[in-house]
Amino acid sequence: MSRTVFCRKYQEQLEGLDFPPMPGKKGEELYQTVSKKAWQEWQSQQTMLINEKHLNLMEPNTRKYLQAQMEHFLDNEPFDKAEGYVPPEA
Repeated sequence: MSRTVFCRKYQEQLEGLDFPPMPGKKGEELYQTVSKKAWQEWQSQQTMLINEKHLNLMEPNTRKYLQAQMEHFLDNEPFDKAEGYVPPEA
């Protein structure tokens, strides 16, 4: 049986991550409080931000920016979205 967590984004019990998504204290916090569903959605948003804003992940400020956007996303606060993104038609 998969493990469940009380997801901070969806405020309900959902399937948890298989392992911490990053090292250290922050990774452990995310592992305990973020569902697999919320993390996958964040990964998609993060990819769009990186691509549309041409972010360089080698720059410390870029990593801080993405971490802040991740916190906003997971806490259901306003976060930056990729401008000009048009979802594919079904």
